[in-house]
This record gives sequence, C-alpha cells and structure tokens, in this order.
Amino acid sequence: MNEISRFFAEPLLSRDPVIASEVALELRRQQMQVEMLASENLVSAAVLEVQGTVLASRGSESHFMPRDYPGCEHLDRVVSLAEDRVKALFDANYANVLPHSGSHASHAAMLAHVQPGQTVLRMLPDKGEGAQLPGKWYDTVYYGRQMESGLLDYADIRQLAMQHRPTVLVAGGSAYPRQLELKRFRDIADEAGCLLVVDMTHIAGLAAAGLHANPLPEADLAILPTHRTLRGPRGGVILSNRAELAAKTDAAVFPSRQSSPLMHVIAGKAVAFGEALRPEFSRYIQQMLRNAQALARVLQTGGVRLQSDGTDNHLLLLSLPDRESLAFAAESSLVRAGISCSLFGMDAKGQVVSDAGICLSTAAGTSRGFGTAQFELLGELILQVLHGLQACPDGDEQVERLVRSKLRELCCQFPIYPMSDTHI
Repeated sequence: MNEISRFFAEPLLSRDPVIASEVALELRRQQMQVEMLASENLVSAAVLEVQGTVLASRGSESHFMPRDYPGCEHLDRVVSLAEDRVKALFDANYANVLPHSGSHASHAAMLAHVQPGQTVLRMLPDKGEGAQLPGKWYDTVYYGRQMESGLLDYADIRQLAMQHRPTVLVAGGSAYPRQLELKRFRDIADEAGCLLVVDMTHIAGLAAAGLHANPLPEADLAILPTHRTLRGPRGGVILSNRAELAAKTDAAVFPSRQSSPLMHVIAGKAVAFGEALRPEFSRYIQQMLRNAQALARVLQTGGVRLQSDGTDNHLLLLSLPDRESLAFAAESSLVRAGISCSLFGMDAKGQVVSDAGICLSTAAGTSRGFGTAQFELLGELILQVLHGLQACPDGDEQVERLVRSKLRELCCQFPIYPMSDTHI
C-alpha cells in the first residue's frame, strides 16, 4: 500500500495506536462506570457514525450570506435539515444550529443584543462565570433561590429587574431541578422593558417531549446545548419566533463569535433532532423522569436532603452538611466507587457560592436502559458511600470497593455500543 492509499485506508489502530488505546479505554470507562454527571449523556450509534464521515473534512463558512466556498450544496442541505427538525421540535420560526456549544450560543445571543456595559439579569450560576466573556463585558446582576425551599423567588427577580432595568433577563440556567414558570418571567421582562432569553440547558429534552412548557411562546430567544437531555453531539442552538432578531443573531454567531461551522457535528445534531421527533424519544424522557423520582425517594428515605425537596427533571441536588468539606469528599468517594458526579454551589476557586452539595442526573443511565429498579439500587449504593463518610471523612475504601463491584455487575447487564473496534 503506497502513502496515498494508506492515508485514505489505514485504520486508527494502525495509524495512531496511542490515541486508539485512549479511545478504547474511554469506551471501557463509559461501559463500566455509571454516568450521573448533569452535563453528560450518551449519543446513538448513528450520531457517532455521522461525526466520523467525510463531513469532518469540510468547512462551509455560513449559508446565511454570500461566501467564497464552492461545493456546499450538500452541506447546506444538512444545515437546513438540522434547522427544520429543531424548529419542528420546538415550534420555532427561526433556528441557528451553528454554535459549537451551548456557551457559544449564549455568548452569541448576548453579543447580538447587549452592548458592553449594559445589564444582564440572570440566575446565580452553580460555578462562577467571572472569567467568561459575559462576566467581563456586561454588568451582570444575579438572582438566586430561596435558602429554605431552594425555589426561585419570582418576587425578588421582579424587584431586581425593576431596580436594575436590564437589557436582557435570562430565565433558567444550570443546576435548577424544578419547572420554570415562564409566564412569570415574561411578565417581569415586559414590565422591565427587556428581552427575555430562556436558557434551556437542562429542560430542552423535556420541552421537546412536551413534558416542560415550550419556552418560545414566552421567550424572545431560547438557547440550548444539544447534548444533555437531547442526546445529541456537543453543540448549541439558538431559537426564536421573532424575525427581527434573526439577522443580528446570525451575525453574532458567524462571523463574530466563531468561524467555519463544524459540519460533522451539525450533521450529528440533525440526526439527534430527527431521533427526538420520534415517539421513542418521549418514552425515553418519561422514563428519565420516573427514574429521577425513584432515585429521589430512596435518597430522601435514607436521610439525604434534596434541594427544593425533589425534582421535576433529571437533576437531583443533594445538599450536604458541612458544605464544602463533605461535598468534596463525597464527590471523590462516589467517583472512586464508580459513579461520575459533580459538585454544585462552588465557584471556580472552590469557594461556596450557594448551598453546596452533589449534583446527580438520570439522563445517561436512562439512555443505557436503566429503569426505576436500577435507580433504586443506585440510590442505596449512593447512601452506602455517603454513610461511609461519617466514619471515614476521606471515604471508606471497603465500602467503595464493594459498591464498585456491584456497579460493575450492573453495568455489564446494560452494555453500550456493542460494535466493532473500528467504531471506537
């Protein structure tokens, strides 16, 4: 085989065995570890496949404006399919599917409609955002949650909006396990005279399945990541029903915020949106919610306090006493035991910014086939790890080993990606 033939035919295992090994090890980690990170989910084999196609070789600038790149007719069709499918999911008139991530979508929405120095009112993040562009360019005011209930305080949000008169009010964000009262946000935005942007970070899949209010009847713009509960590749989307916002938004994405779109990822988005239009996606979201309720019951029965006393989506926020000391230890102990999870209520420097604890998600586990029985078992195993911390503040190694053994048995019953090595 000559150099040219080998370039087009040599598989990864032969071409770069070091990278191939790391990919194989990551596949094994995903297979043998329970993924409960709120930011993670599993994509279908079809989404994996399309991201490894010839689309990875192409750039296309943007189909919103004249361009120099020829030969984009098939790429444009892929982008149009992604737009049409996501607009059908959320009954939207406008969609931009080019953002490389949910944060790119958020930044582009701000860049388009907020001038530097103007005010944005948004939910207090579970991790600090001061180092990100919006935190540097705009005067950001935060609304929080009631300390006792963990619920949004809409009276406080209205007071802040009337006091600061923001250009944009952002409804929603990360680490909020309850339904958003979008009509109340709309009323506040109208009274304050500002745009309403809905952050669909954790509710996109629920809204697509009709199990959370669709933001667009109320929102001027909606932003969402395409992974998490939508089970797509990592990327972002901006939606709207206001035609007058489209041109500025498009220009803020390209060329202002990013350059050439990732066509293989956009194709993955299109596939995932098509999957979300099928009846089985609604069944997946329904099961994800049932699993979250089952896990919540077990944890609460075992003495764990959940922020907001439960959940309406895939998130469970476990409030832990002693705050950061126990929260950090619990996260580390759970990971060693075979459960991927994350902290909430911490800023980028590890300082408490709200009621700290552990954030868990049922999204990825549901994708691999876990039902309520499996999540009840997970709840019992999580309790064992947390109770082990009472006697061993840095984690009980014996408990961790026992839990990890049980989790491996569980994971082996629910394999992921049963495909050949050429796909890993």
